[in-house]
Formats: sequence, structure tokens, C-alpha cells
Amino acid sequence: MNTLFTISSHFLKATSKTLLHRLTSTRPISKSTSIPKKMDRVRDHAYDNYMEIEKKIRKVLKFQTLILSQPNQIIQASRLDLLARRLGFKPHEAAVFVLKFPHVFEIYEHPVQRILYIRLTRKAHLQIEQENRALQAQVPDAVTRLRKLVMMSNTGRVRLEHVRIARYEFGLSDDFEYSVVLKYPEYFRLFDADETRNKYIELVERDASLGVCAIERLRETEYREKGIDAEDIRFSFIVNFPPGFKIGKYYRIAVWKWQRVPYWSPYEDVSGYDMRSLEAHKRMEKRAVAVIHELLNLTVEKKITLERIAHFRMAMDLPKKLKEFLLQHQGIFYISTRGNHGKLHTVFLREAYRKGELIEPNDLYLARRKLAELVLMSPRKAKMDSELVSYHRDWGDDERGFIGRDHVQNAFDDFGGSNDDRQERDSHIGGDYDSDTDDGCDRTLDEKDVPATD
Repeated sequence: MNTLFTISSHFLKATSKTLLHRLTSTRPISKSTSIPKKMDRVRDHAYDNYMEIEKKIRKVLKFQTLILSQPNQIIQASRLDLLARRLGFKPHEAAVFVLKFPHVFEIYEHPVQRILYIRLTRKAHLQIEQENRALQAQVPDAVTRLRKLVMMSNTGRVRLEHVRIARYEFGLSDDFEYSVVLKYPEYFRLFDADETRNKYIELVERDASLGVCAIERLRETEYREKGIDAEDIRFSFIVNFPPGFKIGKYYRIAVWKWQRVPYWSPYEDVSGYDMRSLEAHKRMEKRAVAVIHELLNLTVEKKITLERIAHFRMAMDLPKKLKEFLLQHQGIFYISTRGNHGKLHTVFLREAYRKGELIEPNDLYLARRKLAELVLMSPRKAKMDSELVSYHRDWGDDERGFIGRDHVQNAFDDFGGSNDDRQERDSHIGGDYDSDTDDGCDRTLDEKDVPATD
């Protein structure tokens, strides 16, 4: 009996191995029709080039803040290296950086002390004033954005410090605690938590009219204008994969199935729902996509760093591994690692951009892009501007006497024509709009180039 059992067991093992070999050799392995948990990031150069400009703008903004914080808003050139160390610059690196952007920073010699000073140009001051006006004009919109942000929290409150860190992205001023939160007591309540001793922003009352997501309004527009089937777009998102992203047959099926998975709204309270089933987990995963999608829609430029999204992770029930989670949906979001040596991750909403530019820009976005134009403007253009101003001034002294600086500026504007004409002229004289070009700018400006004023 024991012998028969041993022989039969060996026979069964041999038979099972033979059957397994035949099955694997004649039938292909079935592939999963679900979105993979881990995916490689496919680069999109349009967003990466956008972040290369943003990297320069961040440094320029730090220098602007440093100059504006000094007495008379000027810095002595001999003290530049000492002050720039606070911003992380190496010795002699700050002077080279300032010379790269002559449309933002101006180096001049004091007429009495004969000492070189650094200040902001007139164009830079005008850009700052334009941004401040746009920031004040959109305060009502900023109040609405903050109310919707707090409504997405699972507890109905968010930490004040987390909002303060992301105030630039949400279009809030530096003093938003007083100009927004405390100024509108009918909407917000500020209190200190006993358990954490942190300040929190809480809604006085939830407004049901604000509980409509941007993607829901877009679905309604698509349904009314294009007549798309309601069942096909009821829970779907706009998917636009980056160039070079390989879409296989099974991945296409997985996306099709995922688009039809229902989910709970980001503004809906899900604390009382049973999350133990597989269907509930699928709904919560898709709800996390909707939360990040709505969070990006609340920002001014439809982008925010991944590190700042992580601040709201606990309050909005977001997954722990945010980067891996967002890489599963590269058709909806794009993560750029450009800036700060790859340590900074910026998340873009793909549907809001086209060829690296915002499709529906607002006034605050346009005001901030003015600084990008000054940064990208060729240093040769600044040299030509100074020579033309000197020419107008000399001509005025000979013909009509002294001409004021405002008159010279207006005359130069009339001479220059429109922005398009200036850009076309720059292309003919060799302006390449590359801020890394140092030709004609790595020298100390004298009185002939830049008028010396007190």
C-alpha cells in the first residue's frame, strides 16, 4: 500500500509538471487589465522647460526680496557676497547672477560717494506693482478658493501653517491671516487646537453651492456642447498622455475600465462609509485623484509642489506614496523634477496647459509671467536700451536743453514700437532670449550706460 502511494505520488508530480509545461508553452500568460501600481515617469519637455525658467525666477525673487528689505532698497556691491550667503550663493556667484539679468537688477555708481550700488530696475518695480494690484483685485476669488480648500478637509479645518506655506500657489497675500481669514468672520474662524497647540482655519458654515468640482463643470460642458454619452463621461477625467508614452492594448483597457469606476466627491463627507470592501477601496483611490485634481484647479497657475500637497495628505485622505500614486495617472498629472537639483517635485494639471503655457490665464498669472519675460530678455537688449537713452539725452542737451528721465523713457517707448516689433528687431540683432548668455553684460556698468541717480 505504501509502495503504491509512493509510485502514484511520483506519477502525479511528473504529470503535473508535464501539464504545466504544455500550458505555458502553448497558451500565453494572461495580462492584467488594471493600471500598474509602479510606472516609470515619461518626460514632457514642455513642462520641464517651463520649470527651467521657474528655477531662475525663484532665485530672482529671493534677490528682489533681499533688495527690497534693505534701507532705501539698495545694496552696496561690496556687501553683496555677504548678504547673498543667506540665499545659498557661493562667493562671487551672486555678482555673476546679478549681471545675467540687467532688466531686473541695475548696477550704478553713486554720484557723490563713487561707490557701486545694486537696485531694481524701473521695469522690475512696475512688474511688482502690477502683481500687487492683481493680488488685491482677486481677493474675493482667493476667499472662495480658501473656502473650497477647507471644505475638502475631512474634519472641516486645515492648519494655518500649511496654508501659509502654499499661499503663493493659492494667490494669497503674505498677511492673508488678517486680510482674508480675520477680515471675513462670516466665513472663517481661527482657533488654537488644545491637543497640538497649532492654529487652524475652520469654516463657520459649509456652502453647498461651492461643492461642485471643476471637472464636473467640464463634464457638463462636454455633454451639452459635444453631445457625448452621459454614461461615458459621468466619472471620467481628461487624459492626455505625454509624448513617447507607450499605450498597450491591455493598458488601454485598464484606463477604459478605470474611467467608469464611480467615486465620491472631494467635498463629500465619507467618514461614515464602510471602507472594508474592494469596491470602496477603488472608489477612495479614484476620489484621491479627484481631490488632487481639484486642489490643482484651486491654484493660480494650476501647479503646486508635491511636498506642499503632502501637507494636506492627512486632512484629505490622500495615499502615503504620493509620487508613485501620481505616476499611475500620467495622462492627468505631470511631475517635473527640474529645479533644486531634482529634490523638488512640481505637479502640473495637464489639461490646463498647452505647449507649456496656461490655456486660461488670469491677471495674477500674467503679472507673474512679466517677470519671466524680464528674466528671458537678452542682456544685449539692455545694452542697446542704455545706449539709446544716452543718445536721446545727449541730443536733447544739444537741441532743447535738459530732458527729464520720464520724457526719455516715453521717447524710447515711442521709438521702440510694440512688443512684437521689439521682439522681431531683437531677433535680427542677435538677441537669443537666453538668460544664461553673458555676452556684453559681465562688466561693471558706468555712468554712460546707466544714469547715476541718488
